[in-house]
Amino acid sequence: MKVSYNWLKEYLDLDVAPRELSEKIARTSVDINDVYSLGDGLKKIVVGEVTSCEPHPNSDHLNVCQVNVGEDKPLQIVCGAPNVAAGEKVIVALNGARIADNQKIKRGKIRGVESNGMLCALQEIGFIDKIAPKEYSAGLYLLPDDAQPGESAISYLGLDDTIIDTDVTPNRGDMLSIYGNVNDIAAFYDLKPHFKELAVKENDDQSAADLVTASIKDQKIAPTYKLRVIKNVKVADSPLWLQIRLWNSGIRPINNVVDVTNYVLLKYGQPLHSYDYDRLPGHDFGVRHAEEGEKFVTLDDNEQTLKAQDILVTADDQPVALAGTMGGQGTAVEDDTKTVALEAAIFDPVMVRKQARRLDLHSESSMRFERGINPSTVETALNEAAELIAELAGGTVAKGIVTGSEKPAKDKDINLSLSKVNHVLGTDLKMADVTDVFDRLNFAYQVQSEDGIVVTAPARRWDIELSADLYEEIARIYGYDKLPATLPVMTRNRGGLTARQKFIRASRHDFEGMGLNQALSYSLTTVEKAKQFQISPVDEPMKLDFPMSSDHVATRMSIVSGLLIDVAYNIAHNVNNVALYEEGRVFIPKGGERPEEQEHIAGAVTGQLLANNWHVADHPVDFFQVKGMVEQYLKNMGLADQVTYVADQSRAEMHPGRTANIMLGDQLVGFVGQVHPKTAQAYKIPETYVFELNIESLLSAKKIGNEYTPVSKFPTITRDIALLVDTSVTNADVVALIKQRGGAFLKDVHLFDVYSGNHLPAGKKSLAYTLTYQDDHDTLKEDQVNAAFDKVTKYLTSQLGAEVR
Repeated sequence: MKVSYNWLKEYLDLDVAPRELSEKIARTSVDINDVYSLGDGLKKIVVGEVTSCEPHPNSDHLNVCQVNVGEDKPLQIVCGAPNVAAGEKVIVALNGARIADNQKIKRGKIRGVESNGMLCALQEIGFIDKIAPKEYSAGLYLLPDDAQPGESAISYLGLDDTIIDTDVTPNRGDMLSIYGNVNDIAAFYDLKPHFKELAVKENDDQSAADLVTASIKDQKIAPTYKLRVIKNVKVADSPLWLQIRLWNSGIRPINNVVDVTNYVLLKYGQPLHSYDYDRLPGHDFGVRHAEEGEKFVTLDDNEQTLKAQDILVTADDQPVALAGTMGGQGTAVEDDTKTVALEAAIFDPVMVRKQARRLDLHSESSMRFERGINPSTVETALNEAAELIAELAGGTVAKGIVTGSEKPAKDKDINLSLSKVNHVLGTDLKMADVTDVFDRLNFAYQVQSEDGIVVTAPARRWDIELSADLYEEIARIYGYDKLPATLPVMTRNRGGLTARQKFIRASRHDFEGMGLNQALSYSLTTVEKAKQFQISPVDEPMKLDFPMSSDHVATRMSIVSGLLIDVAYNIAHNVNNVALYEEGRVFIPKGGERPEEQEHIAGAVTGQLLANNWHVADHPVDFFQVKGMVEQYLKNMGLADQVTYVADQSRAEMHPGRTANIMLGDQLVGFVGQVHPKTAQAYKIPETYVFELNIESLLSAKKIGNEYTPVSKFPTITRDIALLVDTSVTNADVVALIKQRGGAFLKDVHLFDVYSGNHLPAGKKSLAYTLTYQDDHDTLKEDQVNAAFDKVTKYLTSQLGAEVR
């Protein structure tokens, strides 16, 4: 909320500078976004009176004006505004003035005619279009007739005021009003506020009950609903003081009726709505839920399609406003309005919030309804608004208030223990210190004993429900800076990472060492993407009841889909070599209220891992590079059980011929492979390879302890063997058999050639391996190696049907 410092000073005897006050508010109540003045940087801006206005001799749209600025002679100023005219009071930037964006105004000639300054629109002295009155959006702002030429326009327009822009938390809805700010500031400065309420004078013979009725069938959606009627109004511009109050608070002035409702909203935090009585479809007001698909045109000329949970204000059951959000197009107060029906209400905050969010109709009113309304000032605000409309628009107030529903304002009695207060806050306060805080807050209380006190939280502080809330009040009014600094009492523990933390950190370091960059993607996605790339498929993900957007409606069951979105983003920005990994949680529904959260790690690689140079040609990433990363990672993690890779065609989003399940013993722990070309096309990415592993399974698996093995000083002996095998025989089959039968001295098996095609029988392929032998304790003899090698050859031919070439 934009809080006017000058407005606060009307109700508080403040002797602190605005910035000092803002720092105190930030330390005690709510955060501060900014502290500023609309007049910052403005210089030599005065009130002027146009004494004559003649057409420019060399232009068909410019005028040459003589302007009285309180000096001996009028100034000649050339102006192109369409509404400039003799006799008007205007804003003048003199020669040497500074206007918005630090622009300097200089004396000069415009089309051959001397101009000694500038006549200004509000936007030219720093007003944004959002708050400048629409009537003057295309021309000069015309000041009232009583404005004195030569006076500073900055102070005259209220631009010398300082605005404290507060960032109000959801629990402190009371701070969305001058009334709430005054009470809070008075408490922490120990001041006595002199807040002024304007009493209503009912000066019309007719009763409001004869003009309107109100019946609220469902009082849950509108606990309080009240109406007044003001007759014989004359809609016009508001007086300058009221316009200043509004534009300094970031609200555009409209007319004297609408401006009063906005002024009272700012003062009390109570949203009001004014209806043109004669344009209403009827005069029996009500509040109801909308019908599914019901149409309603709001004040912004947009047709809204409503849902059953939306709430409407009706007249004779015809909708006239979205309750707490925005009024309807046909019943707004216009220039010819004669009678005003004025509404003050409290609507269900949850329904208003959902309605405003879904329809994207956030407003000053909806913001306050969402956070709560002070029930004790609903009628006060309604009466003051009616009286102000009567004063400013010359109307008469009908007798009485029409009440459709009313939830009484109730204070809350809360028992408090002094010893508990001191225990929670770490203080040594006396009962007098505590009662002083409640005196400053203007909370009633009764001291029951040396330790006990019953505090009455007033209805205006609806955020206070429990004793814990009062602890916070005591702490902030007493002063957070006065609370003693103490260290918690605890036993000494040796610091360090848990085994789980070490494993996850090591996993990240491994993939970063292999050239992958860490990515962080959303845990929420679409239902379709949530179902993709699962390790162990589940039919449906967990869905949100109230998603914030259509792209974030379900919890992810795999990380890969989020990584592919990141890959697509990079590709769209001409980054063609992308290597990403992500470690995070997925959410697997298990039939209960909450899903099972599992830690997973996944990667996605496309393009080249290594840039080409003078001796390395282009080499796009392939299945074996990504599989090699996974193999190296699993080896580094020291898993005791054997890791195998089994061809898989079950995942529709993965390439059926380039995908493998990763098995740890007989347990499925992940997969690796190429994204199916059709899936890649849907994500708008090129050929991409991915993997995903369930860290939970790896954490619970048996591990091999770290052991130091000295490097052998004895030489190695190698043997090469080329095999002709059936195409159905895999490299894994061959390597497994060689290792099984290779003997104690076999150290390594390396596949160095694969060939299939011409010069080989149909259904056959050639695999060539290098076998490395070494004895860690002695020099190997040829006979030992030959015997071991012959044994391997024998089993390869007998068990795999291999032919040694």
